[in-house]
Amino acid sequence: MTGQGPSNVLFVVLDTVRKDHLTPYGYDRPTTPNLEAFAEEATVFEEAVAPAPWTLPVHASMFTGLYPSQHGADQESPYLDDVATLASVLSARGYDTACYSSNAWITPYTKLTRGFEHHDTSFEIMPGNFLSGTLANLWQTINDNDRLRNLANRIVHLGAKAHAKLAGDDDAASKTPAVIDQTKSFIEQSDEDPGWFGFINLMDAHLPYHPPEEYREEFAPGVDSSDVCQNSKEFNSGARDIDDDEWEDIRGLYDAEIAHIDAELGRLFDWLRETGRWDDTTVVVCADHGENLGEHDLYGHEFALYDELINVPLMVKHPDLEADRREDLVELVDLYHTTLDAVDVDPAAGDGYEFDAVARDATRSLLSASYREFAAGPDADPGQRAVVDGDGDGDYAFVEYSRPVIELHHLEEKAANAGIELPDDHRAYSRLRAARSENSKYVRADRIPDEAYRLDEDPDELTPIDPDDDEVVAATERALSRFEEQVGGAWTDGEGVDAGGADALDDADEEMRERLRDLGYME
Repeated sequence: MTGQGPSNVLFVVLDTVRKDHLTPYGYDRPTTPNLEAFAEEATVFEEAVAPAPWTLPVHASMFTGLYPSQHGADQESPYLDDVATLASVLSARGYDTACYSSNAWITPYTKLTRGFEHHDTSFEIMPGNFLSGTLANLWQTINDNDRLRNLANRIVHLGAKAHAKLAGDDDAASKTPAVIDQTKSFIEQSDEDPGWFGFINLMDAHLPYHPPEEYREEFAPGVDSSDVCQNSKEFNSGARDIDDDEWEDIRGLYDAEIAHIDAELGRLFDWLRETGRWDDTTVVVCADHGENLGEHDLYGHEFALYDELINVPLMVKHPDLEADRREDLVELVDLYHTTLDAVDVDPAAGDGYEFDAVARDATRSLLSASYREFAAGPDADPGQRAVVDGDGDGDYAFVEYSRPVIELHHLEEKAANAGIELPDDHRAYSRLRAARSENSKYVRADRIPDEAYRLDEDPDELTPIDPDDDEVVAATERALSRFEEQVGGAWTDGEGVDAGGADALDDADEEMRERLRDLGYME
């Protein structure tokens, strides 16, 4: 970073928002006029790649600068351990830190709120303290004990039932206005020296789609949100069909949710301008992942690594970045380093946080003139090594997706209720890793065929290409192999998650059973 930049950082995640449904990215519906205005003074990144297609591992990567296989936060081990977070580092340096979210994965339970002095997470599908305290400790104990993994799977299965029932509540009110209000209150009460770090996750565009009437009438007039399919597992399991008209209605509701987010975000931006705080604030706006809305015969954001999910919107406002558009490859993993660079903080041992932090790396900061000029060295991360060892093969982003246990159980339940038996080679059982460049992608899977695409010629990823027939794709596969070597080898053995059974609770002692009864998991 050159010179003294803004002292504050506002980090905004638009949960589950697709890039191509935003006005600044060319969408032909006026979903995001406020983000369009913001784009006029920010850098808009066209080729931003998420490290995973769902919330928990992506946020853990943005908060730590690590890839999912490094930090290990996933549904099979759903908590972040043994690494300091961005908030931990900034809090130790005296920054006021706050996290306001309506996403159940960003809670004390997952330890993603570690380091935030102020945080509130209120996701409608579960009580606010459901994924913290006793259950958090219980879950960690279970997942750390191989003998009890079937019990963990059983808990997940029961939790998926609760998710399906409660997430279908079409009376659920948006939490976004409350998140915006909490953020404003935090900023008003924050000390000016050295500054503040505010992180918000806005959840409205996540299923189920029940937008406020004002936005529904503009983008989905006459559509009753209770009449359309609001459960991706029903469709992905084959238990429910969706025709073209219903897809149009679903997309209209999705757009309405995005428009509501944009209006509330605009309210926050306007307030920052009116109170004289705008110029002294670095603003990062991105999505953690996108959403399939019928493309590739998929609904939601599970079981795939198509660009609808991983090529996400990213816009950054900072004096060292021109108000422009960039088409070079960037990764959301880089936002950890970018944020530290924006406030000129570099983690150091003894700063007071519980675990060691990843050191700030100029080659991973969007603000740096040496961005992505990776060099070989003992501190290079797996992605950097995979690029450097390619001897000029090109630049690549890397994506990892270990099976989402909750979604898998839910999918199996929907299939079973419809009398459908999912085959062993169903894509839901596959672990996936991908390397993506600006013009190609290679996806390795352990139970379904690998997929590769020339994105410059086939941006919709409709025609798979054999690497033997295309050197650009072959180079991308080699980059993925180098990354896999760095993180412990390729996922090729096809070993799946054991769904467990009703007798899994036999491993629980009476104290654990009592806790499970208190939490509603046992009668």
